[in-house]
Amino acid sequence: MNNFFNLDNKFFTTLGKVFDMMCLSVVWALLCIPIITIGPANTAMYYATVKVIRRERGYLMREFFRSFRLNFKRAAILGVMFTIMFVVLGFDLFYARASINSENNSSSILFGVFVAITILIASVSTYVYPVLSRFDMTIKQLLKACIFLAIRHLPFTAGMLVITAAGIVAVLFYPLAIFLAPAGVTFLNSFLMERVMKKYMPKPEEGEENTSKDEWYLE
Repeated sequence: MNNFFNLDNKFFTTLGKVFDMMCLSVVWALLCIPIITIGPANTAMYYATVKVIRRERGYLMREFFRSFRLNFKRAAILGVMFTIMFVVLGFDLFYARASINSENNSSSILFGVFVAITILIASVSTYVYPVLSRFDMTIKQLLKACIFLAIRHLPFTAGMLVITAAGIVAVLFYPLAIFLAPAGVTFLNSFLMERVMKKYMPKPEEGEENTSKDEWYLE
């Protein structure tokens, strides 16, 4: 019985992580209201989710806003760029779908093309913000790397797209899920994302001691 009330037991630890994810989801949702901060909010949420909630290093909001400020310029540009692409593709898909009929095969083909493009862009955007939170790259280098990762690790990409789609559907059918789904999706995706990114992280040389740099992501 005494163990149950121990704040370090599994129940309270899990409850604390859920509460942290709820806090992150609310802050993320508020910061996504201005389009220009969507990218920085996505980058910061991944960084804080992995470092604080999964690795239990640092303080949640401190790490969130640290990443938010550090990657703001590149993340803002990428966020606006992907938002515009998704909005345009959304209209294209809507009108292509509305134009489909049994006598017009070209509309069906066009709809299929737009679906394929949407999946490709969604795949790349799945990697963009986590990679930006971890690696120092130009926007051009980042996009090239994310295209490579999305194709090279296709099973992981598909898994993350399914998790993300499930989160979106949950919010659409149960709006209160917005208080947990964003960080929850990020948390689940991170188990796949970290397996991919660890393959490309520089490993410290054998016998090398570096106490000044906190390489928490290698744990």
